Amino acid sequence: MFDELLEIVKEFFKKLFSSRLFALSVIFTVMFAGLLGKLFQMQILDGSEYQETYMQRTEKNVTTPGSRGNIYDRNGNRLAYNELAYSVTIQDLGDYPRPSSRNQMLYRLVRILDRRGETVEGKFEIALDQNGEMFFTSSSDSARTRFFLNFYGLSSTASLNDPKGKYPTNITAREAFERKKVDYELDKMKDEKGNPLVIPDNIALGMINIIYTMKLTEYQKYETTTVATNISNETMVEINENAADLKGVAVEQSYVRKYEDSIYFAPIIGYTGKVQEDQLSALNEQWHQSDEAAGLPEDAPDKYDLNDIVGRIGIEKSMELELQGEKGYSRMYVDNMGRPREIIEKTDAKAGDDVYLTIDRDLQIAIYKLIEQQLAGIISYHLQYDDLDPDKTYDPSKIPIPVKDAYYQLINNNVLSLMDMSQEGASDIEKQIYGKYETSREQILGAIRNELLSSHALAMNDLPKDMATYMNYIYAYLSDGSVGIIQKDKIDQSSPEYQAWRDGTISLRDYIYSGIAGNWVDTTRLDVTSKYSDADDIFTQLVDHVIESLRSDNKFTKRMFRYLINDEVITGRELCLALYAQGVLAYDAQAIAALQMGDSTYTYQFIKEKISNLELTPAQLALDPCTAGVVVTDVKTGEVRALVTYPSYDNNLMSGSVDAAYFSQLQDDMSRPLYNNATQAQKAPGSTFKPITAVAALEEGVIGLQDTIECTGIYDQISKPIKCWIWPGRHNSENIEEGIQNSCNYFFAELAHRLCMKPDGTYSPDQGLATLRKYATLFGLDHTSGVEISENEPQISSEDPERSAMGQGTHSYTNVQLSRYVAALANRGNVFELSLLDKLTDSDGNLIKDYTPAISSHVDAADSTWDAVQTGMRRVITDSSAKSIFSDLPVEVAGKTGTAQEDKSRSNHAFFVSFAPYSHPEIAVTVNIPYGYAGTNAATLGKKVYEYYYKYTTLEQIESSGALGVSNVNIGD
Repeated sequence: MFDELLEIVKEFFKKLFSSRLFALSVIFTVMFAGLLGKLFQMQILDGSEYQETYMQRTEKNVTTPGSRGNIYDRNGNRLAYNELAYSVTIQDLGDYPRPSSRNQMLYRLVRILDRRGETVEGKFEIALDQNGEMFFTSSSDSARTRFFLNFYGLSSTASLNDPKGKYPTNITAREAFERKKVDYELDKMKDEKGNPLVIPDNIALGMINIIYTMKLTEYQKYETTTVATNISNETMVEINENAADLKGVAVEQSYVRKYEDSIYFAPIIGYTGKVQEDQLSALNEQWHQSDEAAGLPEDAPDKYDLNDIVGRIGIEKSMELELQGEKGYSRMYVDNMGRPREIIEKTDAKAGDDVYLTIDRDLQIAIYKLIEQQLAGIISYHLQYDDLDPDKTYDPSKIPIPVKDAYYQLINNNVLSLMDMSQEGASDIEKQIYGKYETSREQILGAIRNELLSSHALAMNDLPKDMATYMNYIYAYLSDGSVGIIQKDKIDQSSPEYQAWRDGTISLRDYIYSGIAGNWVDTTRLDVTSKYSDADDIFTQLVDHVIESLRSDNKFTKRMFRYLINDEVITGRELCLALYAQGVLAYDAQAIAALQMGDSTYTYQFIKEKISNLELTPAQLALDPCTAGVVVTDVKTGEVRALVTYPSYDNNLMSGSVDAAYFSQLQDDMSRPLYNNATQAQKAPGSTFKPITAVAALEEGVIGLQDTIECTGIYDQISKPIKCWIWPGRHNSENIEEGIQNSCNYFFAELAHRLCMKPDGTYSPDQGLATLRKYATLFGLDHTSGVEISENEPQISSEDPERSAMGQGTHSYTNVQLSRYVAALANRGNVFELSLLDKLTDSDGNLIKDYTPAISSHVDAADSTWDAVQTGMRRVITDSSAKSIFSDLPVEVAGKTGTAQEDKSRSNHAFFVSFAPYSHPEIAVTVNIPYGYAGTNAATLGKKVYEYYYKYTTLEQIESSGALGVSNVNIGD
C-alpha cells in the first residue's frame, strides 16, 4: 500500500516537472517573491526615505508681505499702525475637480466664519445691508463698470449693454447675485439626505465672493486667496479642527491696519483695502518708475499683485509706494497637502517707511469737537415748536427748524431702526410705533390704489400734498433704471401729455395710460399673461406691481413717516421714548418717566436739550446745518496744521475688509460722512472773495488809497441792479479799507465796473472778468491747493463781473483753496502748494525725506496794497459788528465773513477767512458751514479755534462743553 502511494506521488511530480505550467509557476513565484521583498524594503526598511522623497516633489514660491509703514502726526503721535493678526486663506490644490465638492467645502467654511462673526472678503462687489437688502459696494460709476466687465468675463466696455441684452449693467444687486448662484451651481446643492439645500443669502454671498475672487486669478495652482482677516482665536481653532473637510484652507499670520483717533483723522489718512484691477497696473507702473526700482532689469517682476493690500484713499493712497513694505520670498518644496517640507531659498520681508504729517493731533481733535458744538448751537437756536407757515417767505438767515423735522429725522436718517421695531423682542413703545405704521401703511396703500384705479383720478396739482408726494415717488420708482417700467428716453417730450405732466395738470393714471399707448411703458417687466391684454389689463398689473413693491420699499416707508409725524399719528414723544428703547440714549428711568408724563411742549424741550448737550448730534439728525470744514495753515511755510471735516467715520471699519453694514449705513447717512467738507465741498465764496477784488483794483489803478466811492444802497449802473446788504440803508462815502470793513456790495460792484472800462470809455465785461481771473489765478484759485488727498477742482467765475467781484457769479471753491489764498494775503504774496506731509523716515527712524511746501507763485503787489487790504480785514474784526464776537479775544485777528445763498428754501452758507496775529501773521483759519445761516456763525467758530490754538482754552475744557452759543450779531456781507 505504501509502495503504491509512493508511485502515485512520483508519477504526480514527474508529470508536474514535465508540464509547461511548472516552468511558468516557478518564474511567477520567483518574481512575486522578489516583489514582496522589494515592497518590504520600501515600506518597512526604507519607508520614511521614500515617503519623504514622494512628499517633496512639488516646488512652490511663497511671498510674505512686509509690514506697512506707520503714520504719525507732526509731534510723533501714532495715527496708523499694524497689528499682528490671523487670516483665513484658500488655495486650489486640485482636491475639488467638481463644483459640487468645492461648494460643499465652501459651505462648511462660510458657515464657520458666519457663526463666529467673521466677514468674508473678496472682490464680488455686492453686500447685504442691515435690512437684508442687497446693494453694490462699488465706490464709483467707473468701479461699477469694471465690476461688470469681470462679472461677465469681458475685456471691453463696448460689449456691455449689448442689443441682445446678454450683458446688461442695469440689473439689481439681487439679480446679479442670483445669476452667480446659478453660474456656480449653488442652486444644485443637496443636504445629507439628498434634498435641495436652501442656503441663506449671507452664506451664499460669502461662497460666491470666494469663488468669484479665486476666478480672477484663474484658479492658479497654489495661488493663495485671502478669505477673512483678523479672525478670532475661536475661529482659528474651529478651522484647524475641521482641516480634513477644508482642504486647501489655512490660517496664516498677517497684519491688520489699525487707526488711532479714527473719527478725527479718517478723511485725511483714508484706509486700505485689496488692490483693484485698474489700480494694480497703475501702481506697478509707478513702482517701476520709482527710485526703489532703479537699477533693476526692465523685465523685473511687478511689485503688486491682486492679493495685495494697498491704500484706497487719503494719505494711505497718495503715499502708497512709501508705506508699502517689501515682500519676502521663499522657495520651498511642499507635500501633496500643500504643507511646506523644505525651504530652498528665502528673502526676509522689509517694513515700509513711516510718514509724518504736518497735522497737530490735539488741534485736529479740538476743532472737530468745536465744529460739532457750533452746529448743535445753531440747530438748537433755530429749533421751534410750530410748523412753518406755507404762506410766509422766510429770511434765509433766519429760517426756523420745526421740531417735527427733528422727530422725522430720527426715522429718515436711521437714528431709529424700523427693523428693530418689527422684531419679536421689540419693546412696547417700539411695537406701538410699528403697529401704527403698519395700520397706516395699509390705509395709505389702499388710498393710492383707489386713486390710481379711479376713472376720475385727480391731476397732480389737485391732490393733497401727501398723495402728490406718493404719486411722484411712484413715477420716480417706475422710471428707475433698475425697475425700467417707464422708459423716459422714449417719451415724446413734445406731446401734450408730457407738457401736462410737467405742469401738474394731468393725473399719474392718465399719464401712464398715455405711456402704454405711446410704448414708453415696458410691459415685459410686468406679469402680463396674454399678449392680447388691453391697456386696462396692463395698467391693473402695473398697479398691483407698484402696491406690492411699495409695501417693502424702505424709502417709501420714510415718505409715509413724514406725514404720519406731521399729522401726529406717530408722536414726537413716542419717538423720543424709542431712543431709550433702542439704546440711542443711555437708559435714564427718571427721564423716561418724565417723558411719558409730558405733553408735546415738554417733548420739544426734551429734544432741544438733547441736541444742546450733544446726546443727539448734528450728524445724527442731518438737519441744516449738519456739516462743516475748518482748515488751519501755517502762513509762513504752507504746512497744514489742521484739516477738519464734520461729520466723519471710523476707518477701522473700512480698512482691509469693509464692514458691509457699516458702509451701507455711511452711504445712506444724509449728513454725508464720506464727503470731505474741507476739500470737496465747493461753494461760491461770497464776500470772502472781496479782498482779491480790492488787490486787483488797487494794482490796476482803478482806485487809489484815498479815493472814495459813494454807496447809495443800490448799484444801478448795470441792467440787473445790485442791492447792497444794507439796503434800504446806505454806506455813503467809503475808501478801500472801509469798503472791505463794511463788505459793501455797491463798493465792489463799482470796482468791478471800473475794471471793465476800456481806455476809450467803452464797457467790456470780458475785460473785467479777465482781470478778476488774473488775480484769482495769482492767488492760486485756478488749481487745487496741493494737499495730498482728493480735492475738487476750483472754478473762477466766467460771468457777470460786478457780481463776480463780490464772490458770486460762477465762483466755486473749497475751504482748503480759500485757505491757501488767505495765507498769501497774510504773508504778502507767497502762494504755497499746501502740504499735509512733514517728513518720511525708515522703520528705524532715519530721515529719508523732508517735505517742504513749494511756492507756486508770488503776488507782486505794492506794500501799500497789502497794508490797505490787511487793515480793512482787521477793521472787520475791530470796527464792524463782528467786534462783539472777538472783543474778548487777546489775539489780534484779521478776517472776512461771507454769506452765500444757494437754495431759497434753505438757509445761507456761512464762511469766515482770517489770519492772526494781525501784525505778525502765523496761521490762517478758514471756516465753511454749508447752510450755516450767516457768516457770524462761521466767525464764532473761527474765534474758538484761535482760543484753543493760542492756549486760552484746553482740549479738556472743550470736551466738557455742550453746544456753543449763537451770536445775534448781524455782520453785513
